Amino acid sequence: MSLPAIDQDYFVDFLVKLLNIASPTGFAELAVAFVEKELSQFKQLELSRTRKGALVAKWEVESDLPPVALTAHVDTLGAVVKEIKKNGRLKLSRIGGIQWPSVETEGVWIFTSKAEKIRGSVLIDTASGHIHSVEGSKTPRDDEHMEVRLDVRTTSEKETRELGINIGDCVAFDPRVEVTNGFIRSRFLDDKACVANIVAAIKSLTDAGLSPARTVYFHISNYEEVGHGAAAGIPSDVAELLCVDMAVVGKGQESDEFHATLCIKDGGGPYHFGLNNKLRALAEKHNVP
Repeated sequence: MSLPAIDQDYFVDFLVKLLNIASPTGFAELAVAFVEKELSQFKQLELSRTRKGALVAKWEVESDLPPVALTAHVDTLGAVVKEIKKNGRLKLSRIGGIQWPSVETEGVWIFTSKAEKIRGSVLIDTASGHIHSVEGSKTPRDDEHMEVRLDVRTTSEKETRELGINIGDCVAFDPRVEVTNGFIRSRFLDDKACVANIVAAIKSLTDAGLSPARTVYFHISNYEEVGHGAAAGIPSDVAELLCVDMAVVGKGQESDEFHATLCIKDGGGPYHFGLNNKLRALAEKHNVP
């Protein structure tokens, strides 16, 4: 049996909406709730939440085979306010492995503990070429020298605190979503594109009147960028867990941006050899390049 076609328009529409929801690790509830609402239209799914706030969707079918699970994550890289400087600007502490040069001059939103949003920009503290000349280019792009300049009149710590900003407030970087010539350009396609893949696959199976061959759990996690996304909340009866995530394109690998990738190992060690071989066989059977 051939696999049903994915509704590409639905996939792109869902993904763009999800990308535009700020969801740094620890602040991913809005994104989880968005996915939960979307999946609620598929009445065959049983939806629940874990204690960590992750979403679990169960598609139960009658089968002698034990259940399997797929997991993808909606949390992204981001930052929190680490310090309010004497001049009213903010020092940040990064969430995950975001690289400072990649977000220099980027717009951000600060989400205060009072549920307010305040706009700002990430800049080096020697940004003015008129003032600092070549010294600005020599300044290290690191936690010590990067700062957020708020789009509000403030020149002191006191004035910034009066805006409602406090240490620990969440900071989200602009995703800059664009859809052009069939390409989707955005921050945080890791891993929202894979969440969209899963949701679109569920829709395509549903539209085709098909069901999985065995019970499947779909686990949408919210703490992956800090290392423990699916470490809890996978149901105990699951026999196989497939992590659907971005694929690093590296020198010497058989990986590129236009094919699916099976990850054999990462910095933490190898993955399950038997499951990898099973996935290879499935890819060959269904002509998945």
